[in-house]
Amino acid sequence: MAKLYFYYSAMNAGKSTNLLQSSHNYQERGMNTLLLTPEIDQRAGLGKIASRIGLEAGARTFRQDDDLHALVEAGEDDPALAGVACVLIDEAQFLTRPQVEQLAQVSDDLDIPVLCYGLRTDFQGNLFPGSAALLGWADNLTELKTICHCGCKATMNLRTDEKGNAIKEGSQVEIGGNERYVAMCRKHFREAMR
Repeated sequence: MAKLYFYYSAMNAGKSTNLLQSSHNYQERGMNTLLLTPEIDQRAGLGKIASRIGLEAGARTFRQDDDLHALVEAGEDDPALAGVACVLIDEAQFLTRPQVEQLAQVSDDLDIPVLCYGLRTDFQGNLFPGSAALLGWADNLTELKTICHCGCKATMNLRTDEKGNAIKEGSQVEIGGNERYVAMCRKHFREAMR
């Protein structure tokens, strides 16, 4: 039976690299994969998943109102999606709860594994809706680890301004990379937020 997986971490832990490697492993065995990325994250370009170490691949974009189960199920009529052996989701924190339930349905009813990669928490230490739903619905939870500047495990994402100062308020979603966010351990995150 297929499963729904959630690989989560702070920024800079290699989530996209891990996703692209997993897709490559399937493709190397002659199996098709479906890569999905949220339309709102266009840092690498529309419909692309890219890692900081230079790996990238094309992906289908999704919006928060898309039915992901219907998209995968319709693959039987779409040559590009025919015979999908695995669905891989980048930036899974941007999924909605209904989309997480739809992905669970993909693994349960269509017997296709679904691998989701995303942040657990935002810049204030709050769960993203997609991450909260995945923590509740996923069959397997795996933390990918990265480190704080002190060498301890980083679990928090500090949002910074152009001078490197902590930003304490604002919208939960602000797309950015190393220029806007720093992965930190909880202790140093708390100190920066004071």
